[in-house]
Amino acid sequence: MTHVFHRSAKSLPPTAARGDGCYIVDADGKRYLDASGGAAVSCLGHSHPKVVQAIKEQLDRIAFAHTGFFTNEPLEKLADHLIARAPDGIEYVYMVSGGSEAVEAALKLAHQYFDEKKQRSKRWFIARRQSYHGNTLGALAVGGNMWRRDQFAPILIDSQHISPAYAYRDRRDDESLEAYGLRVADELETRIEELGAENVIGFVAEPVVGATAGAVVPPPGYFKRIREICDRHGVLLILDEVMCGMGRTGALFACEQDGVRPDILAVAKGLGAGYQPIGAMLCSAEIFETIRDGSGFFQHGHTYMGHPTACAAALAVQEVIEEENLLENVRDKGAKLMERLAARFGNDPHVGDIRGRGLFIGIELVADRSSKEPLDPALQIHAKIKRQAMEEGLMCYPMGGTIDGKRGNHILLAPPFIIDDAQVEEIVEKLGRAVDGAKQEAGL
Repeated sequence: MTHVFHRSAKSLPPTAARGDGCYIVDADGKRYLDASGGAAVSCLGHSHPKVVQAIKEQLDRIAFAHTGFFTNEPLEKLADHLIARAPDGIEYVYMVSGGSEAVEAALKLAHQYFDEKKQRSKRWFIARRQSYHGNTLGALAVGGNMWRRDQFAPILIDSQHISPAYAYRDRRDDESLEAYGLRVADELETRIEELGAENVIGFVAEPVVGATAGAVVPPPGYFKRIREICDRHGVLLILDEVMCGMGRTGALFACEQDGVRPDILAVAKGLGAGYQPIGAMLCSAEIFETIRDGSGFFQHGHTYMGHPTACAAALAVQEVIEEENLLENVRDKGAKLMERLAARFGNDPHVGDIRGRGLFIGIELVADRSSKEPLDPALQIHAKIKRQAMEEGLMCYPMGGTIDGKRGNHILLAPPFIIDDAQVEEIVEKLGRAVDGAKQEAGL
């Protein structure tokens, strides 16, 4: 009996009792290796002493002070830390409680920016199919995940969507990876011209696509062309790094690896590593100064924005990432995990692609490798893999609808930055058994 409205109204998950580094231990004492960081959240695992201590010390000082009345020291220090490491031109941080809030704030700021500049015909956001930007109504509206959108379509704002940069599925045989990237990037310019640049606010994209399509990495040059198009037409570039940012791909900000600077940037998940709920929207000096010199007030807000305890936790997380040189470990263990996954699944007839950056890796499952034909959605192979993995004591993030919201399956891996070589092996071994068990269950 439970009075909790759980994610699934038909089943009750095990009870998490305590954390132990990369593991979660349930109430029965069973250990689960967290190979997905929950949802790419727990980048430091579940019991880092420095972060726990920072939270306790902040609670002894003050737990909460509303930002309508006060700023606070952890907020100021965390903002300074992020801006010192952010892409050039990004100068201000708006702290919120999570990823959907960060994206929602980004959309509203982008709209208000042009309103303050008296460019009030601008109303369209353009994003990509098979993207995910959050579950609040604005974020859901720009997201391209049809499975999540369809039920709520009647109450979503209108937005535009172009093709994803999904080379495994969409690159032509006669096309280089670079040429493919430029072709799909140029769809943005075509759509802006169709709508009229004077009517377009911004382009929203994940640098590395997360849960919806499974760690899809952009082709070389793709985001540089996107940046050029946005600049040419006076459109803002809004990057959603809620899942792929804060070190997950091996750089603190994922866009660094593509050599681009956004106008607005959303982060969350790895910002606070799950120790407290927190997210952030970062913006350029030019956008901030337009608001400051205009109305002087961003017409937006959340009760818990800039929460002192959450900011203290996030600052401690970011300091640990630097002090323990964890970005190097992300790159090193990411390469080893990719190598071991290729060895284990490289000849599996139902694995079509293994992709990603750093400790952000996707495995796409197929019915046939040569044709890339997806598995029958009725098999629900992703649900079977998750169940088998939990039985093995492994947390991973399988999803369906990889291709179009209905067809296609993938597994997302996003383990903590602190994993060691033995845990890389454990992930591969347990995942191998889980996939084999799910395939057998599905009759494959």
